[in-house]
Amino acid sequence: MVQFTMRIVTRPDFDGVVGAVLLKDVLDISIPVKWIEPYELREGYDIIKMGDIIVNLPYVEGCYLWFDHHYSNQIDKPFNGLFKMSPSAAGVVYEYYNNKFSRDFSELVSETDKIDSANYSIDEVLHPEKYPYIMLDFTISGRNKADEFYWNKVIGLLGKCNIETVLTDHDVQKKCNIFIEENKKYMNYLKKYTTNHSGITITDFRTLEIEPMGNRFLVYSIFPESIGNVKIRYEKNNREKIIVSLGQNIFNSKGNVNLGYLVSKYGGGGHPGAGSCSFPAIGADEKIAEILKILSRNEKID
Repeated sequence: MVQFTMRIVTRPDFDGVVGAVLLKDVLDISIPVKWIEPYELREGYDIIKMGDIIVNLPYVEGCYLWFDHHYSNQIDKPFNGLFKMSPSAAGVVYEYYNNKFSRDFSELVSETDKIDSANYSIDEVLHPEKYPYIMLDFTISGRNKADEFYWNKVIGLLGKCNIETVLTDHDVQKKCNIFIEENKKYMNYLKKYTTNHSGITITDFRTLEIEPMGNRFLVYSIFPESIGNVKIRYEKNNREKIIVSLGQNIFNSKGNVNLGYLVSKYGGGGHPGAGSCSFPAIGADEKIAEILKILSRNEKID
């Protein structure tokens, strides 16, 4: 009989963190989470091993279990686990292991559904510090691999504590304070580096040495009439690769383009309302122009 060790493989965002919380609880997994980004799987890096449980990432042949909800990651082959067009991947895990958890995670999963589907009010976007789960979400970002200790700590805290207790942790408080200060500056960056192109706002940070960080939904409070936003930036520490992130305006339901489908045509992935892709900096403007043309037409594609 083949023996293997189960390991959780996920991405460093709130949905990935909560998915790991649920899996660690129901399967009693003790080894560290493997944190990776979707492009690492799409580019064929040899990461997945026998026994790996992939959450909130594209499917990879040979994994033990797979849980996901991204439109662009659907497959037509048999697999163990669950794929479902759901507000969050954590919600998919929660449904799969229904009633097998050691404690009540229903509130955590409900809040994760809300966060990952960007079901926000304007006040939640402008003042995330007033909303505990939203505030915690904004402290988790995959931009800095040195934060792995923090991501793992949050998993441990959410696995045994309520949200009020989690937010009293010293490291969590520190991250929250950093985000609040960065977010104030981010509003000014958005106003300076965002332009309107036929109803689509374009935020281009390529002229900056360091990409500013902040609430990605703030741009919709500045341009409430826009259909969506395109954010352009260099990959961290690599000015030879461009990352393009697309989002429908969460306060304007007039966007018709399935963004997950659109970015999949450029090797990316996402949901109908948001997605991202990357390509070499040389020739990037041509691809960006193609994307903008499709978005400006605002015709349904899938």
